[in-house]
Amino acid sequence: MISTHIHGGGICVIAPEGDRLTAASANQFRQQASQLIDEGQSRLVIDLSEVRFVDSSGLGAIVGLLKRVGNRGEVVVCGLTDAVRQMFRITRMERVFAAYPDPQSAVEALER
Repeated sequence: MISTHIHGGGICVIAPEGDRLTAASANQFRQQASQLIDEGQSRLVIDLSEVRFVDSSGLGAIVGLLKRVGNRGEVVVCGLTDAVRQMFRITRMERVFAAYPDPQSAVEALER
């Protein structure tokens, strides 16, 4: 499951529920977020502040959302814990995704 909060300007903050984004939860996360994209949400902030661990399936789900949005919008991340930030660094995802400290900072950056 994911929680969502839609802001003005077509910005949607989504957060995976639970503290792990792994093979067990990544597919459901990707499906629910993809449905939001299909409904017209093309500027996504993925709030990972409650996530303590991400595996390759979790990263794959996040990258899949970026591909699904394509040139129609943006996908950024926020609230990276130390372990998740390290995984982004090791896999060089920090070069792919802009990262912000919290949802408010991410939303403000997208509004600019």
